[in-house]
Amino acid sequence: MRHVYRNDSAELARLAADLETFAEQNQLGVEMAHAFNLCLDELFTNIVSYGYRDQGPHEIILELIATPTEVSAVLRDDARAFDPLTEAPPPDLAAPIEERRIGGLGVHFVKQLMTRVSYRREGACNVLELVKARGANPGSLP
Repeated sequence: MRHVYRNDSAELARLAADLETFAEQNQLGVEMAHAFNLCLDELFTNIVSYGYRDQGPHEIILELIATPTEVSAVLRDDARAFDPLTEAPPPDLAAPIEERRIGGLGVHFVKQLMTRVSYRREGACNVLELVKARGANPGSLP
């Protein structure tokens, strides 16, 4: 399934509905559907909030793929180049929540919940791929 969204946080509801439909059609189960919803919500929000230098319209493309052994979500955007896997600051999980700096925790959750996460830059686009093996339990979140 391929979906195109505007760079607008109001699109999160449509993204969640599209993911729910995909999950039902591909029998993902509640835990896997929840893991993808949490991760895609986080990543989409970051793209919309921090990725664009202008206020103009942009498209964010989501491709969802299910095979018998795994499920993947590929996010493509034309925001400024940013590899969240290497550029997002690692969260200080040992610090009290009131003292933690902002940033990095959402990407940490994505890494914990997915089996594999990869980033690449293709021309003017960021491409982030999330893969979760079928039958894999969500990672443990701190």
